[in-house]
Amino acid sequence: MRKKGNKYGVHRVIEPKGLLTQAARKIDNTMECWSNEILCDVSALNIDSASFTQIYEACGRDLARTEGMILDIVAERGKLQNPVTGSGGMFIGTVREIGEDLAGKIDLKVGDRIASLVSLSLTPLKIDKIKAIHPEIDRVDVEAQAILFESGLYAKLPEDMSEALALAALDVAGAPAQTAKLVKPGDSVLILGGAGKGGMLCCCEAMKRVGPTGNVTALVVSREDADLLMDMGLCHHAVVGSATDPVDVLEKSLAVNGGREYDLSILIVNVPACEMSAILPVRDNGTVYCFSMATDFAKAALGAEGCGKDVTMVIGNGYTKDHAAITLAELRENPRLRAYFEKKYL
Repeated sequence: MRKKGNKYGVHRVIEPKGLLTQAARKIDNTMECWSNEILCDVSALNIDSASFTQIYEACGRDLARTEGMILDIVAERGKLQNPVTGSGGMFIGTVREIGEDLAGKIDLKVGDRIASLVSLSLTPLKIDKIKAIHPEIDRVDVEAQAILFESGLYAKLPEDMSEALALAALDVAGAPAQTAKLVKPGDSVLILGGAGKGGMLCCCEAMKRVGPTGNVTALVVSREDADLLMDMGLCHHAVVGSATDPVDVLEKSLAVNGGREYDLSILIVNVPACEMSAILPVRDNGTVYCFSMATDFAKAALGAEGCGKDVTMVIGNGYTKDHAAITLAELRENPRLRAYFEKKYL
């Protein structure tokens, strides 16, 4: 008879007691499947972009040191949670065991290939070996195991696209799905970080939602990225600048929106200190959606107050209803975007 655990994985918390696994400093990563857990053999980790960037830069962009830091974090915490950004990522793997309490209650069977849709910052993880690190796409190939709790979210990997393509898209599925909920016909939308994978998916969804009277502007770091987005039809305007320079972003973004402030901004960059670039260009009673895990929410709140901006700020929840289906549908609907992702992430 297997041991029965808490729905949210509290039984895995080692310290401090009383917290959920995401907030805990250390959790139990013993790969014993409890009665309401799912044990998976893991083949790849897609590390949150802000987290991977911080680790990689802290290691001097050295792959051996990066590997060591990833292993050290998991050994110390029982999960892959960057101590600086607090974020994790997701995994793809194969279902190895399913606890008896979940039998007949979930649409999984042993042998199914899945992507986790909950953060590695709360997922018990044990890495036996790092096989390869792909810094250009934030992916780490591993021999590992992980546990999903009863409350854990996952998606079966689709049969009509490669695992690498699905992993790249599902890693940021919350962003385009939330974009679909936030954007209305006729809106003006500013997407900061528009050339990243999450940014491109948000651009695609925003273009679909604003209709013929709206405006989608992407902030990117290079003219090459700007030309790419415009050529692919993913935005109406692409401006080049740094999201860490709020005055420059304000001036350039308003210039391509007829001098008007935006209804919505989406912050999806992987570096810190970009909060005010997302806030300043937005009108009073507009919305600022902070999906980036590099966001300092205290700075965002106090910064909005300091410049007299009455905006609604939305924390980037990685989950929203049907987010996996919405995101994969974008790739199916947009052959050029899918082809770009297949070239870049395979």
